[in-house]
Amino acid sequence: MSLKNCIAFIPARKNSKRIKGKNLRDLNGKPLIAHTIEYALRYLNPENIWVNTDDEMIIDLAKKYNVSTYKRPTRLAKDETLTSEVIVDFTEQIIRKDIEFNHIITLQPTNPIRSDKLLNSAIDKMIKSKRRSLMSVSILYKKFGRIINDQYLPMNYKIGQRHQDLEKLFYENGLIYISNKEAIIDEKSHISKDVYPFITNEIGSQIDIDYEEDLKLAELIMKREIY
Repeated sequence: MSLKNCIAFIPARKNSKRIKGKNLRDLNGKPLIAHTIEYALRYLNPENIWVNTDDEMIIDLAKKYNVSTYKRPTRLAKDETLTSEVIVDFTEQIIRKDIEFNHIITLQPTNPIRSDKLLNSAIDKMIKSKRRSLMSVSILYKKFGRIINDQYLPMNYKIGQRHQDLEKLFYENGLIYISNKEAIIDEKSHISKDVYPFITNEIGSQIDIDYEEDLKLAELIMKREIY
């Protein structure tokens, strides 16, 4: 596996229920999506970076960076559309265009904080694992539960249990996904059945822009340059 044979895929839908125009919202002096485009440009040539969107304003921004763009079909720009559906459609289209690639690296613009070592570390793990896909995950250090009929019911612990004694659970943090081309076509998903869980607890794993508060937290982290 080599970066020369990889495509960076950046999915950026126009509409957002919680934050209007989310992907173009300002974050530390730049549109949110710009942080992910600039991250991809550290490692790949512009023509191998694809912004997939139904938003003309995002396409215009991507063109300023000289990266490639793909106009997402309206049928794949709905609230209920899955990321896998978008990636499968994109993969099929660029195969038809005879564009050479072996892997797709998905970088979501809603995860704008990534360390310099993240991508190379993920690729190294992908190679060693010999799996068809990889996704980044982080350890869940919190005690959590459900509230049913106004009663709190712990799920991953017992009341009074120490944090260090919790069952080791993980969550999908969204920082990075790597997918083998054949796996995407065969399984109709960018996450294969044998997906390798790439564990990373870098600070960016805690940031997934979905609410206004997430933008504010990301801004604080970036200004302090602690990632």
